Amino acid sequence: MVSQRLTYRRRNGYNTRSNKVRVVKTPGGSFVPALRPREYATTSKAQKTVRRAYGGSRCGNCVRDRIVRAFLIEEQKIVKKVMKEAEGKKSGKK
Repeated sequence: MVSQRLTYRRRNGYNTRSNKVRVVKTPGGSFVPALRPREYATTSKAQKTVRRAYGGSRCGNCVRDRIVRAFLIEEQKIVKKVMKEAEGKKSGKK
């Protein structure tokens, strides 16, 4: 049986009718196992962390922002290079 991590929707930690429970999935679709402290020692590291860049230290939104920022910076460098070449051709013709 697959272990599921259950979280309450609100700050209240009690199992009441209004405080519904939902299953939280990791971005890969797999569950991070919720175990007793000693059981984490025997489980593999791949099962204890999220399988993406910066897996345990950064949230998914932070990772997405970093990837987008790096992509845009690279695109900006390419545009600068193309503009510089075009400017060089213009000054070369005159």
